Amino acid sequence: MRRPSAIPSPAPPVEPERPAGAPLFDGARRGTAGFGIDASAGPHADAIPAVPDDANTTVPILLDRGASAVPSTARERAEEADPTAAQDDVPLTARDLWHATRARRKALRTEIRRFTQRSRRRRTGWIVGAALALLVVGGSIGAAYSPLFAVETVTVEGTSALKAADVQKALSGQVGRPLALVDSSAVKAALVAFPLIETYRLEAHPPHDLVVRIVERTPVGVLQADDGRFTVVDAAGVVLSTAEARPAGYALIDVAGGTGSKAFAAVGTALRSLPAELRGQVDGATASTPDDIVLKLSGGAQVVWGSAEQSALKTRSLQALMKASPGAASYDVSSPGVGIVG
Repeated sequence: MRRPSAIPSPAPPVEPERPAGAPLFDGARRGTAGFGIDASAGPHADAIPAVPDDANTTVPILLDRGASAVPSTARERAEEADPTAAQDDVPLTARDLWHATRARRKALRTEIRRFTQRSRRRRTGWIVGAALALLVVGGSIGAAYSPLFAVETVTVEGTSALKAADVQKALSGQVGRPLALVDSSAVKAALVAFPLIETYRLEAHPPHDLVVRIVERTPVGVLQADDGRFTVVDAAGVVLSTAEARPAGYALIDVAGGTGSKAFAAVGTALRSLPAELRGQVDGATASTPDDIVLKLSGGAQVVWGSAEQSALKTRSLQALMKASPGAASYDVSSPGVGIVG
């Protein structure tokens, strides 16, 4: 804003020019000299006086009774003198500055709100969404770790040789715990006591059920110890049970190097690939290397198996040969594409 100039002082009154030789102007001669309005003129006091013939005589300008009042303030006088410069020449008061500043700030706030409306709505939406997500997650976590989802029932599935009741009893320590706080280490320690369990999986079924899915080990044969005892083992050589007499339905395994050798691993793979019905007909299995597996059937026939590779294909080939020649003395499936009956 331009610095306001000083308020101009009012001009001194100018007297009308008096003709040379004319008497001094006074109020008594106004009616005759034409220099004003004669108060004694009666009802025609407002009429314009006649102009004298003297060209040097100055006629006063009469004011209309309906004209506006004489300007009384500096701003009004400035506007009367020069309307175009009134705003620049007239000084502003503190109140004018305060009103202008307030109006400017109000307009600025209105513009800011208008241009930021979309961003404010978007920010509000994000805040509300985050708050709802936090509430849902926090509530879910709090409920999961609360007694509302405590274990009340332990269900055991997948057992055949094992008794499900024995496994449930071993896991009774987990009853009463929230499902999210079930101690997996304690469960593992409890299930190690069952050699027949090969793998297991825990499943939480809210609100109160803990399901244990068990895969039992598959016994493939028995080993005879030096003391004459018989031990039932699976394909990995894990001892499943021990008995004084040879258990029925299991092949007697005779391999070089014991359960830790490659020959035993090959024999275990071959026996496990057989279906349970055919595996029950195997009376013995021998191998000195992983590539010379020989199975002996309970009927006296001999099966040359070879290595443990393609055991599933060899199993299907053996079943076909036994069906075609049930009384044969030997079956050679070491090359599964070419079966030989002896």
